[in-house]
Amino acid sequence: MRDFSQNHDWLSINTATVRKQHGTEVPLDRIIDQCAERGIRAISPWRDQVAAVGLDKVARQLKAHGIGLSGYCRGGFFPAPDAVGLKAALDDNRRAIDEAKTLNAPCLVLVVGALPGALDGKAVYTDIARARSEVRDGIAASLDYAREVGMPLAIEPLHPMQAADRACINTLEHALDVCDELDPGNTGMLGVALDIYHVWWDPKLQQQIARAGKERLLAYHVCDWLTPTRDLLSDRGMMGDGVVELKKIRGWVEAAGFDGFSEVEIFSVLDWWQRDGGEVLDTCIARHRQCV
Repeated sequence: MRDFSQNHDWLSINTATVRKQHGTEVPLDRIIDQCAERGIRAISPWRDQVAAVGLDKVARQLKAHGIGLSGYCRGGFFPAPDAVGLKAALDDNRRAIDEAKTLNAPCLVLVVGALPGALDGKAVYTDIARARSEVRDGIAASLDYAREVGMPLAIEPLHPMQAADRACINTLEHALDVCDELDPGNTGMLGVALDIYHVWWDPKLQQQIARAGKERLLAYHVCDWLTPTRDLLSDRGMMGDGVVELKKIRGWVEAAGFDGFSEVEIFSVLDWWQRDGGEVLDTCIARHRQCV
């Protein structure tokens, strides 16, 4: 297992972690500068943040600072109430793949979606098997284009609490089943983004990480699970502040062959988003050395 205690060479910052500072939205170009000032070598930006600054401008800024990506957030949300909606989702995912390619991302992270309309409080249908079928078909279609341009897709299983509204793939095992069906040759073009917040509780986690292996483990996200958790979406903990056995799980991940970045992704309306961005990044660096 790699020793992270002496440097932060393998730390990446998911830009959601510092997208709000003192409760105010901060533009991506400022976040990139803050990371560069601290010698952070990689980030994972969100599409809306990139769009607000400009795709080409972000690409130039990253190149100027020598900062790479550990992933690109996000594609997915495939289910829809009708054929028009399904096609719109595929078109949007094609655009996301192109953006990821422009930014030289190692993968496009897929939050696959679930019951259409549920995120807005009114599900159009409640057939989760249908949603899973539409997710499978959407990934398959997107994978065809991803292969053409050479952009790997990473399915992110989300905690079951978000099965209705954000993702109906909720375990690493399920995500890998989809990978094995759609990419039986294990070509490196379809894998998983393993987010500790969503999977730490899974009794099959060690087994399924080993099953994934180096070819399927495309991204690794870290934070912590607080007790109590005040908001299930937006109260993620800084590493070391919760109950997740971070070093043990990284040991499993690295034993399976993963040797990439540990990407810190923290949504924290009540705590870290109320702080100065420099403080948050400095804490990420310290906890990456101590806890991850």
